[in-house]
Amino acid sequence: MRYAILLMGAPYSHQASHSALRFARALVARGHCLEAVFFYHDGVHNASRLAAPPQDEPHLVDAWADLSREHGVSLQVCIAAALRRGLLDEREAARHGKEGNSVAAPFELTGLGQLIDLGTRCDRLVTFGP
Repeated sequence: MRYAILLMGAPYSHQASHSALRFARALVARGHCLEAVFFYHDGVHNASRLAAPPQDEPHLVDAWADLSREHGVSLQVCIAAALRRGLLDEREAARHGKEGNSVAAPFELTGLGQLIDLGTRCDRLVTFGP
């Protein structure tokens, strides 16, 4: 079965991020295909390369990146929600005249059209939010 996840909760302020990550790992462990995770609303903060949680807490940004590298899961970040919250990749930072970028690899900025496409291509779109 083909799945996609819509994550709307910020890391460390809601359980949504941690629950979505555990669900994603369970999917791939059971042999399902996880096409992508779409980060929307405050969920875009999961893509911040500047996150530095205490060592005794899970590093959710790194955990999402590991999931992507290990299982080929696309990590798509809503560009409008990200820009609104100060998260920019190199291209958007240059376009807006900003000195730095804050979106970690392998996260990629995309539009809401990608979310609609996921909803039509996947058997299930599971939402996690605050």
